[in-house]
Amino acid sequence: MTTTSNSATQVLFDAPGPKGRRRILLLSLLSTVVILGLIAGGLWQFAENDQLDPNKWVVYLRVDYLAFLGRGLLGTLQVTAVAAVVAFPFGLLLALARLSRFRLLRAPAATWIEFFRGIPMLLVVYAFLLALPAFGVTLPRFWMLVIPMILVSAATTAEVFRAGIKAVDRGQHEAAAAIGLGRRDALVHVILPQAVRLVLPSLILALVTLLKDSTLGYVVSVNELQFQGKTMVSITRYLVQTYVVVSVIYIVLNFLLTRIALALDARMKARATAG
Repeated sequence: MTTTSNSATQVLFDAPGPKGRRRILLLSLLSTVVILGLIAGGLWQFAENDQLDPNKWVVYLRVDYLAFLGRGLLGTLQVTAVAAVVAFPFGLLLALARLSRFRLLRAPAATWIEFFRGIPMLLVVYAFLLALPAFGVTLPRFWMLVIPMILVSAATTAEVFRAGIKAVDRGQHEAAAAIGLGRRDALVHVILPQAVRLVLPSLILALVTLLKDSTLGYVVSVNELQFQGKTMVSITRYLVQTYVVVSVIYIVLNFLLTRIALALDARMKARATAG
């Protein structure tokens, strides 16, 4: 288990030495002080401008306002789930194609990955919103957001999967060949399960990134949480309060998502150790 944990760490970054750990600790302390200072400064400004008046916050306990934001939350979860369900398997296929022995697969996969890794997702969303209709292709607004998320996320997760596959010890390939497994069977039954376990923390980050990317739904007017928040500002005129509430919802979502994924990671490692 120790070897597996070390390998998983090495996929993401090199373990820092004593000097590096001290530097990280110092930077962490400085960052904490700066963040606390910014929060204190922000609260002071809010108080000075009467933004902490309880009457401006209590409205967010109204059932109709909660239901309004709840519809946005549901939209955010739908967009993120659909994008992840398609993008992660697609990313794995792109990674396998880039690792293929056949140039006809390797070259297009590399081009696809490098193109969509290098382009901001906002531009892809605008391409679906403004450019494609000029050629007679008009998609529902939900897909104008989800398809760009899939294209960009698949490209980035492809590199995550590729790093995981390459990080699996060479001895595992040789052991699979020694028991008579062909290249495809060794990949499916030996290499990929270990690679997925190695890159699971990075996949968690990719999922959190997808959740944040869903905020671009305001560009195409998809009823996700950010768009609902924007609409609520036009109703209540409480910009600070609305976006603080929306931000808290995103923070809670990301926290829960990370905890669930880490629990899944621990369970997979426990199964691997028991096996």
